[in-house]
Amino acid sequence: MSEGVSISEADLHAYADGLIDAAGRARVEAYLATHAGAAEMVADWMAQNDELCAAFCGHAVSKSSDLQLLSGSLPNRSSVASRHRLALAAAAVVIFALGVAGGHYGPSVLPIWGNEPQIEMTASETLPREARDAFLVYASEVRHPVEVFANEETHLAMWLGKRLSIADLKVPDLQRLDFRLVGGRLLPVDGQAGAMLMYEDKTGRRITVLLARNAGNRTTSFRFASADGVETFYWIDGDLGYAVTGEISRETLQAIADECYRQFPS
Repeated sequence: MSEGVSISEADLHAYADGLIDAAGRARVEAYLATHAGAAEMVADWMAQNDELCAAFCGHAVSKSSDLQLLSGSLPNRSSVASRHRLALAAAAVVIFALGVAGGHYGPSVLPIWGNEPQIEMTASETLPREARDAFLVYASEVRHPVEVFANEETHLAMWLGKRLSIADLKVPDLQRLDFRLVGGRLLPVDGQAGAMLMYEDKTGRRITVLLARNAGNRTTSFRFASADGVETFYWIDGDLGYAVTGEISRETLQAIADECYRQFPS
């Protein structure tokens, strides 16, 4: 394949998720055949999809219309709103149909491979990096980890909801998982207003939940990002992106993300 051919990260994700047409699949496969680094990254995404399917497929039953729903091709958006959240889980059923050599998901969301062509990072792929940065900056704070503390939860929800244009923003209750709300703050995410909620358990371990607008990419996906012991589980629901980050096991992070997903408005 010519070095001048441009392959976006969105193309790679669509390939890994089985959401690409035949011509696009052939183009990506030709690219992967000559770019080992990209092939390893895509293989790792597919392996993650297997894990995520095992965790979330029980929440929905796959239907023939799921691919249309995920691609936004159904004509009546209001009629699919009630099924949109089920499509998040159903997507995991179809996202690992193709295979390439196994690999490792490194510290950066998108590594640079020698002289290979630059792969363009989509808006949604900046989310785990922003979530990790926010966690590292604020989770270790002792006196000022948040702007609004848990004793003003109602005000916190209304304030952050207004800034993110979410009329019915709900602050997830994670006490069932032994994490209590510390509070939250407003912060920039990819140049726009974003929200961070912080929780901690009885031992003082903290996790953060990041919310951000995702106007440029409506693709629904579940992803893991990992770097230096910091795990992030993130997903896109319509034009909102969510990311749960912590220095905890993936199993615990999955459970927390699942609970947040259930409680956030569709």
